[in-house]
Amino acid sequence: MSKAPPEKLALGWRLRYGAEAALFFAFMGLFRMLNVDAASALGGFIGRNILAHTSVTRRARDNLIAAYPQMGAAERNAVIKEMWDNLGRTVAEYAHLDAFRIGGENPRVEFVNRDLIEQAKASGKGVIFFSGHLANWEIMPVTTPELGVEGALVYRPVNNPYVDRWTSRQRTDNGPSEAISKGAQGTRRIFTLLRGGKGIFILVDQKTNEGIPAQFFGRMAMTTPAPAVLALRLGAVLMMITNERLNGAHFRVTAHEPIAFTPTGDHDRDVLALTQKINDGLEAVIRQRPSQWLWIHRRWPKMGDKPRSRRGREAQALGGSGVGVDSDGSSLS
Repeated sequence: MSKAPPEKLALGWRLRYGAEAALFFAFMGLFRMLNVDAASALGGFIGRNILAHTSVTRRARDNLIAAYPQMGAAERNAVIKEMWDNLGRTVAEYAHLDAFRIGGENPRVEFVNRDLIEQAKASGKGVIFFSGHLANWEIMPVTTPELGVEGALVYRPVNNPYVDRWTSRQRTDNGPSEAISKGAQGTRRIFTLLRGGKGIFILVDQKTNEGIPAQFFGRMAMTTPAPAVLALRLGAVLMMITNERLNGAHFRVTAHEPIAFTPTGDHDRDVLALTQKINDGLEAVIRQRPSQWLWIHRRWPKMGDKPRSRRGREAQALGGSGVGVDSDGSSLS
């Protein structure tokens, strides 16, 4: 289904999305009525006791078995349970994003390596802040106003247009003032911001139809080349930002050293090598605490999947367990 505005959708879709949105907003209203700690705890309870028993858990289990073949069943189940607890908390915390700005007394968010952010800003270059679905991934851009980082958040629109409008507003009200939807028009805006020395924030851990094959947990995964292409073309700084849930609704956000890379002049090879560095960095962080990552992504394909793109077929020929595809064809994933 296309991401058309609600008023341009057929009546049937408006009714369907309206019903979905009504349920979503009812939960957001409930979470907002509670304080942030109580809302987060309730979300965690729902995640552990309801969402964890849905069929999606099978995908998380399969991904963990492939990524950690030596992990025992008990440890794997514990990782999955904590993952669902974290996801439930993350959903509930959407109603309280304004509570997670850094600074002030008893801050809920600790920021590590702030000096690296200052150095990146002082370089005068555009900065590509990349990350994955770690802990509550919405917390990372929320820290940017207090850090003095100007720029935009790059996001994949939610299928439900009513929910998408609400979540986009929460992000821009509490983080970067601009949210850019993935696509050709968004890409032009990203170029403009980076050329102007601004920052963009992008999650890079989901599969993408027009990506390139790079190793991730020992298997080929179609990965967006966008950060690598932008960094090479514009000379932008490429910096990983990660998040960790410490206890309840408290977090540690960490800035990592910018990725060092010397181009060889072979554009395709450089893009692939730099994209692999991005995947390696994320994998290393996920391995430190695997329950903080969202293992329910279709990051890798099931046996028998047939890639639709040329790159996908090439990656499958390289070995591993193949590559995955997405329905939207976006290269900014």
